Amino acid sequence: MQRIRVLVVDDHRIFAESLAAALAAEQDVDVAAAGSAPAALRNLDRAATDGRRFDVLLADADLAAPLLAVPAQAAVREAAPRGCPRDGIALVSGLRTSHPYLRTVVLADRDDARRAAAALQAGASGWVAKDCSLSRLLAVIRGVLRDETHLPPALLTGVLRELTAARKHRSESERLVESLTPREREVLRCMVAGLGRKAVAERLFLSPHTVRTHMQNVLGKLGVHSTLAAVALARRAGVGPVELEAAAAAASVPVP
Repeated sequence: MQRIRVLVVDDHRIFAESLAAALAAEQDVDVAAAGSAPAALRNLDRAATDGRRFDVLLADADLAAPLLAVPAQAAVREAAPRGCPRDGIALVSGLRTSHPYLRTVVLADRDDARRAAAALQAGASGWVAKDCSLSRLLAVIRGVLRDETHLPPALLTGVLRELTAARKHRSESERLVESLTPREREVLRCMVAGLGRKAVAERLFLSPHTVRTHMQNVLGKLGVHSTLAAVALARRAGVGPVELEAAAAAASVPVP
């Protein structure tokens, strides 16, 4: 019998341990509980090192802000609808990069189409009510391992509406990014990587004044007024950060 390894993450420790105990009663389930995002990351890393990696992670939607890399949290902030709390979903987004094999399911106290859509955009395979039956939760766990996506039926219409709106927003962001020159796109990628004006100048072998001009042009063409807004738009358009170690080599010929 192939066993399923599940990690429950909830900073309400009693809930996490109670749910873990209920799941552990299943013959084909091995389960552990973590009370925070950092604890979850330690569990995942240790299991991977030991060759016993987890298959499914159940994460509280309202988990306290995880200690993840800035780009991972930025990606969630940009993907989620404005006004949505995002801290619990940030863990899901970070794990998509660091543990791509892991299926994640978000456990929520209430149905919320906007947050469920944000969770799916962050990489979750499901959104499940905390008070659902154990049989329902087990069906979701087994389903996501078959690459299924699980949502409460009542949320489907709202989630599809949110995802459609997000796609329209992304298309507009892509159009704006396409208006940039190749050099401006390179500068934008440096901005996405979190580099300041001086660092961009050093990476691309440009003068700080030239970089300043490029950055102003980028903001103007994107129709935003700050670096943070430009980075958010770039992320929505699928623009990734410049490869820092390779940036200097890629820009060996100065271009004003």
